Amino acid sequence: MDEDHGPDTISPGNTAQRNGMGKRIKVRLGNVRHAFTTRDGLVGDYDYGFLLRPNLPFMKNSTYRSPFFGLNDKMPVCLGLLLGLQHALAMLAGVITPPLILSGTGGANLDQSQQQYLVSTALIVSGILSAVQINRFRVLKTPYFIGTGVLSVVGISFSIIPIAQGAFKQMYANGFCPSGEAGAPLPCPKGYGALIGTSAVCALTEILISFLPTRFLLRIFPPIVTGPTVMLIGIHLIESGFRNWMGGSGPCANPASAGDQASFFALCPHINAPHALPWGSPEYLGLGFSAFITIILCERFGSPIMKSTSVIWGLLVGCIIAAACGYFDQSGIDSAPVASFIWVHTFPLSVYGPLVLPIMAVFIICATEAVGDITATCDVSRLEMEGSIYESRVQGGLLTDGINSIIAAMMTMTPMSRFAQNNGVIALTRCANRKAGLACCFFLVIMGVFAKFAAALVAIPSAVLGGMTTFLFAAVAVSGMAIISRGTDFNRRTRFILTAGLALGYGATLLPTYFDNIFTYSGDNHSLEGFLDAIILIMETGFAVTAAVCMALNLALPEEMEEDDIDVQAVGLTRVNTPSGKDEVAQGRESPNSVT
Repeated sequence: MDEDHGPDTISPGNTAQRNGMGKRIKVRLGNVRHAFTTRDGLVGDYDYGFLLRPNLPFMKNSTYRSPFFGLNDKMPVCLGLLLGLQHALAMLAGVITPPLILSGTGGANLDQSQQQYLVSTALIVSGILSAVQINRFRVLKTPYFIGTGVLSVVGISFSIIPIAQGAFKQMYANGFCPSGEAGAPLPCPKGYGALIGTSAVCALTEILISFLPTRFLLRIFPPIVTGPTVMLIGIHLIESGFRNWMGGSGPCANPASAGDQASFFALCPHINAPHALPWGSPEYLGLGFSAFITIILCERFGSPIMKSTSVIWGLLVGCIIAAACGYFDQSGIDSAPVASFIWVHTFPLSVYGPLVLPIMAVFIICATEAVGDITATCDVSRLEMEGSIYESRVQGGLLTDGINSIIAAMMTMTPMSRFAQNNGVIALTRCANRKAGLACCFFLVIMGVFAKFAAALVAIPSAVLGGMTTFLFAAVAVSGMAIISRGTDFNRRTRFILTAGLALGYGATLLPTYFDNIFTYSGDNHSLEGFLDAIILIMETGFAVTAAVCMALNLALPEEMEEDDIDVQAVGLTRVNTPSGKDEVAQGRESPNSVT
C-alpha cells in the first residue's frame, strides 16, 4: 500500500516481512546517501530567490511558479530545512505567548527562572509532539490511528488562557495561592501544577471524542457554535494584549490594588526596572506600535518567507528599538543557563475541582476546531477530504491531540492544539512535504534547548510583546468570524442563534464580575463550594457561555425553509439536479434525481 494511504502499522511480522523490511532499509539508505552526497539531493533546481524576493513598488513581479511538493515527494535537503525553519518561525510567537502570559503577572506570577523554563519547554514539547502528529501509526489490532500523517503541527492552545486567568484570580481570592500582607499575589507554582494536572485528567474528553463519527461531531458542534466561540476567545485575549501594550498586565496597571506595595508598582513593570514609566505612557504606545506596524509592512512589501513570519519580524524590530532605548533588562539573560530541557523545574500536580468543567469545555472546542484544521491541511496538501482515509486522519488527529495534552501535562505544559496558520505556509510555499514538517520539529526543539534564547524572549518588554500579541489575538477572533461566514447561511434562524449567544458572551467578556454575587455560600462543604466556583468560572468566561447557548439553541430551534424553496413549492415546481451539476426547476412530475 502506498505510504500516503497506508500508514505504518505496529504489529509483529513474519520472515517474509522482515526480508521485505531489509530491502526497504537498503533502499532508504541509498536515498539518504543520494540526498547528502549529490547536488541534486542537497540543493536541487528550486528557485530559492522566490522565497526571499520582496514585493516592492515599481518592481516587476516574478512569473516563477514554484513546484508543488506532495506529502511524500522527494525534495532537496536544503529546501526541506529552509521551509522547516519557515514553519518553525511562523509558529514561534504562538508557542511562546501562552507560557509567557500564564506564568507572568496575569497568571501564576512565577519567578523569572520558571518563566524561562516554561518558554523553553513549550518549544521542546511542541517540536516533539508535532512529530507525533506528522508520523501516524495504526494502534495494534484496531482500526484506529495515532497521528494525522500530514504536515500538521501543534503548539500551546490559546483556548486555555481565559479559563486559566479566571482560575488564578479565583485561587488567589480563596487562598489556594498565596498573597502578600498587602494582598499582592505571590508566586504560585501550586496553582500552575493544579492547572496542568486538571488538564491531564480532562484530556480524556478529547480522547473519547476521537472515537465518535466525524459527522456526529459536526452535527453537535457546527460552525454556528464553534465560530462565535473562537471569536470570543480572541476578543477576550485582545484585552490581555492591550494591557501589555500599555505597559503590563500586573499590579502596575492599577497600583492602588497593590496596597502597601503601591509605590513599588507606581511605574511599569516596577520602579526598579530599566526605563520604567507609568502605565499608559506614550512611549509604551509607540514601542508596541513599532511591532504592530512592522507586521503590516511585511505583509505589503515582504517576500513570501517574510509574510509568513511577519509576526516574528514585528517582534524583532520592536526588540531592537527597545534595546536601543534602554528598555531591556539584561540580568535575566546573563543569569540564565546555556541549555535547558524538560523537568528542570517541576510543579506539584493536583486536580482543582472548579477547573474540571471549564477545561472539559475547552477540549470539546479544540476537538471541533481540529476537524476543520485537519480538513484545511488536507485541502492545501491536495489530499482526500472525504472517505475512509480522510476520516482516519481526523480520528488519528483527535486521538493524538488528547494523548499529546496528557503527555504535555506530564512535561509541565498546558494543553496542546494544532496551529492553523501553518496551513497558510503550505499554501504559500506549495510544500506539504512531511520532511519539511520534521525539520520544523527539529528547529523548535533546538530553540527550546538553548535556554539563553528563552531568557531573551522572557526579557522582551511588555509593550513590545503586547503590540505583537494584540495582532496575534485579533487573528484568532478573525478566524472565528471566518468559520461563521464559511459554514453558516445567514438566515433568520442563524442570526437569532448568534444574537442570543453573542449577547451573553459579550456581556460576560466585558463585565466578567457580573456573577460574583449570585452564590453566597460560606459553609464547610468544600465539594459544594468547589462546584459553585466551577459554575462561576464558566459563567464569567464569555466563550463558554456563548458555546453553551449557541449549541442549545441550534439543537432546539427547528430548521426554517428558505424563501426560494417556499416560492418553488408555491407554484408547484420541483428542483432537479441536471447532469451539469446545476439546480433547475421543472414543472409537473418529479424526476428520479429531484430534491424537494
